[in-house]
Amino acid sequence: MILLEVTQGLARGSRHESTAQVIRLGRAPGNDVVLPDEHVSGEHASIVSGDARYVLRDLRSTNGTAVVRGPRRIALDEGNGREIALEAGDVVELGRGEAIVRLAITLDDAANGPHPHATVAGDASGAHVLATRKLDELVRVESTVERDDGRLRALYEAQKRIGNAEDLKSVVVAICDGAFALVPGATHVTVVLREEDDDGGRSEAASYVPIATRVRGQAGPGIAPIPVTRSVFRKVVHERTAVIAADAPIEVGHSESLMGAQIRSVIGVPLWRGGGKGEEILGVLQLDNRESAGVFTSADLDVSAVLAHHASLAVANARLVQRLRAADERLKKENVFLKTREESRRVGKAEQEIIGQSAAMRALLFDQLAKVVDTRVTVLIEGETGVGKELIAAAVHYRSRRRAQLFVTQNCAAMPENLLESELFGHRKGSFTGAHEDKKGLFEIADGGTLFLDEASEMPMSLQSKLLRALQEGEIRPVGAAHEKKVDVRIVAATNRNLEKEVAEGRFREDLYYRLNVFPIRVPPLRERREDIPLLAEHFLKRYATEIGKPAAGFSQQAMELLQAYDFPGNVRELQNEVQRLVIQIEPGGFVTPELLSQRIRQIEGLVDRVKPTKGTLKETMDQIERWLLIESLREHDNNKTAAAKTLGITREGLHKKLRAFGL
Repeated sequence: MILLEVTQGLARGSRHESTAQVIRLGRAPGNDVVLPDEHVSGEHASIVSGDARYVLRDLRSTNGTAVVRGPRRIALDEGNGREIALEAGDVVELGRGEAIVRLAITLDDAANGPHPHATVAGDASGAHVLATRKLDELVRVESTVERDDGRLRALYEAQKRIGNAEDLKSVVVAICDGAFALVPGATHVTVVLREEDDDGGRSEAASYVPIATRVRGQAGPGIAPIPVTRSVFRKVVHERTAVIAADAPIEVGHSESLMGAQIRSVIGVPLWRGGGKGEEILGVLQLDNRESAGVFTSADLDVSAVLAHHASLAVANARLVQRLRAADERLKKENVFLKTREESRRVGKAEQEIIGQSAAMRALLFDQLAKVVDTRVTVLIEGETGVGKELIAAAVHYRSRRRAQLFVTQNCAAMPENLLESELFGHRKGSFTGAHEDKKGLFEIADGGTLFLDEASEMPMSLQSKLLRALQEGEIRPVGAAHEKKVDVRIVAATNRNLEKEVAEGRFREDLYYRLNVFPIRVPPLRERREDIPLLAEHFLKRYATEIGKPAAGFSQQAMELLQAYDFPGNVRELQNEVQRLVIQIEPGGFVTPELLSQRIRQIEGLVDRVKPTKGTLKETMDQIERWLLIESLREHDNNKTAAAKTLGITREGLHKKLRAFGL
């Protein structure tokens, strides 16, 4: 039992006494101990009854939890796993500053020892122990049983039934039936097992739960699990000892639960896993007699210990099989989900049309892409930001024979070096701080498919050598691994930088550049295929009108002319964002008109009026406009020809040529 007394806070003076397995503390009304102070979180902390103590856990509260133990104040943080075992006299503090809430902790003898869920409280005086067997002695008592032919045959039959059991429930039933066959004086058999997490581990506050109680001569699933004698349970678990005790109600104490159970004598035997000092207590096998005092003997204890020795392995294996089946079921569900998602993505990508009818796009699709999709060569996609390099990379994969496998993408600029290496090549458990389990890298995940490395020029030099080996040998070595793994992955890389320049300046490996640049594909910027702008704009208009639920009539002629005249330095991505903004602005069913366009696109509007060319032929008029644009650009950039040329979308040499032609 645990007693919590609020000594500071709005609930000061309130007392809370409990034998529950979990006690929740917080501001929300559903908590076991409600603390109305504002700085206390809705679900602030919990106190969990474990096999050896009560454990306080911080539930990631906003203002924190601490324990004051004598002169020390222990904050519950990541360093101690946000939990601590409570001791008598501790003071729990919730929050910080002047408005802190304090709770004084009082533990009685029962609460300070092993405290199984649904066990008997209050039997502190202990049963009259007739015989014990330490855990290291239990494996040596089998020779004693072998001298008794009758029990040896019963033990053999019990072991056979336990070994043939297919699941944990069947194992527990076989253990109970075996106990009845081996110990004639037993009237009730109870199996208590320790709770485990999904990985088979346990926390400091692990609980022991009565799983089943069977009654001699009663068919069917048995009765509800009976309470376990606390003093016997504590000796079995805490001292790792098999115990036989007599006259339990009289010697242990006359608590209502014990008298109701009418237990006259008890055998408690541990179920354990492992050997030597590393054994773990899995649970307790309890045999009760409710008919006469002192009925059990040392021989009964010995044969129960032998049964428990063999039953322990069956319980451990059954739980392992149970976890494996649950994990297998989860993996199957995850696999179905991932396959469905990937299939949906594959179909979506395959059906996603690369929009463009310009000569530049036709050359890309028919002269380049169609020739390389069904080869194994590495493809390097070059182009400015926003031109659609990932869309081309997806087309390389989904139009190839690898389309049934995974298309995996990774932006090399999105992660620091150490994380990128683990992400690409995987790691082994314990290879670095935080590597709690093995992890597959993207190369291994994409085995048989395609790995798209976006912004490949941003990859650190140290990783470039590992990537080069993967390309040359088809082998990867996860971080912390001793051996390489063979992988069959097609690499498609993309960059918006000039890799030749990066190599010349020492920022990119020359040998890797030649490995990536086997088949280069240049995606033209939007200003080089202006005839595709109407197609793209109409596509995005229809898409966002459907998404937002606002019908749009289309673009006015003047608005479309302005769009085609603009250079779109952000390329298709900039056009896409512009159309999305336009759909939000237009009235339902309306046209996109020039005044709705962004100012940067409308800057060319009224250009002819500002130039005011003299009347003449078309060539003369265009020459005057071009001359005016050259002068204006130089003026805006303080005669900086490099900046002016960049604004005009031409090279510096091209600018000089035009200036000479106009005599400027």
